[in-house]
Amino acid sequence: MNLHEYQGKEILSSFGVRIQRGIVAQNANEAVAAAKQLTAETGTGWHVIKAQVHAGGRGKGGGVKLAKNLKEVEEIAEQIIGMNLITPQTSAEGKKVHQVLVAEDVYYPGDNEPDEFYMSVLLNRTSGRNMIMYSTEGGMDIETVAEETPHLIFAEEVDPSVGLLPFQARRVAFNLGLSGGAFKEMTKFVMALYTAYVKSDASLFEINPVLKTSDDKIMAVDAKVTLDDNALYRHKNYVDMRDIREENPIEVEAKEVGLNYVDLDGNVGCMVNGAGLAMATMDLIKQAGGEPANFLDVGGTADAKRVETAFRIILKDTNVKAILINIFGGIVRCDRVAQGVVDAYKNMGDAINVPIIVRLQGTNADIAKELIDNSGLDVQSAVQFQEAADKVQAVLG
Repeated sequence: MNLHEYQGKEILSSFGVRIQRGIVAQNANEAVAAAKQLTAETGTGWHVIKAQVHAGGRGKGGGVKLAKNLKEVEEIAEQIIGMNLITPQTSAEGKKVHQVLVAEDVYYPGDNEPDEFYMSVLLNRTSGRNMIMYSTEGGMDIETVAEETPHLIFAEEVDPSVGLLPFQARRVAFNLGLSGGAFKEMTKFVMALYTAYVKSDASLFEINPVLKTSDDKIMAVDAKVTLDDNALYRHKNYVDMRDIREENPIEVEAKEVGLNYVDLDGNVGCMVNGAGLAMATMDLIKQAGGEPANFLDVGGTADAKRVETAFRIILKDTNVKAILINIFGGIVRCDRVAQGVVDAYKNMGDAINVPIIVRLQGTNADIAKELIDNSGLDVQSAVQFQEAADKVQAVLG
């Protein structure tokens, strides 16, 4: 589950990570009130207005701006709220901005120059260990840094049996070129950040930039946080942070009825039971000259109601030109799946306007094929993978 910046900062702060303080506003009037409150609490006269959407690169799309007075706070908030923000991480249509974060200005003058760093905590899938990835080149695309100056990116892997050790946090601070008070601050920051990552059951914490202020404070100026959906039962207070306005509406609907669905850009809808078989089915469609339009796992049950729901969700995508149903009947019997397909097809009538190929293997597969073939419906049955692939290729032309 992706979070907004202000939500990620709330979690960070709860674990003792210093953050750039801010207040969320739904409209320009609330933004001005937030700015006044921050001025009273922090003494800041300037404010940063940040669009709250689930996408990076907001500044490049005009979603992050500096306001030097209350009039500018109001004007900038009016500009950003309601706009379709287009960034390198959104579609061409962009994402509609429903709220902004009014944040304190932390780039204040002092004896030293402020520095920006990059830092993230995530799982290294190769080693199976969590790691802290960091760089002196904060405030810019880490992908560009990795491509052009990879020697400026460091990684600190964490042994899960002992967790992050203090010497590792000190090594991070040392590699970032810090000393004195900033060194001690960064060490505490890293330890607190890793604790937040582990205890919140996150799959990603990305802070870009981590700021060393002119008086050597270390704080998170941004926060991109992704939580593990499978662990939300342990964090009831995080569940309400979900913003379905930021999610694909078809995926939201599928989740509500218990279907595992991911929207893709292709032209062949997939209805499969089991994640592994679903991935293999997507490969099959590619080999047949098509492109998968979705990943849809109906799970261990595939009765008429569930199949009908899956059909309706797949067909919400107007790019779908064919549907491939690929079921392995281990726990679920193939003949029941076949009857579910037939019943669902009849219930939906003209709503199904694309060819359907059904491959059923496993328990009672022969009976299932007979049911499909004798249904009189525009449904083609297949037994082997290659046979299914050939039929997909044929209907796509």
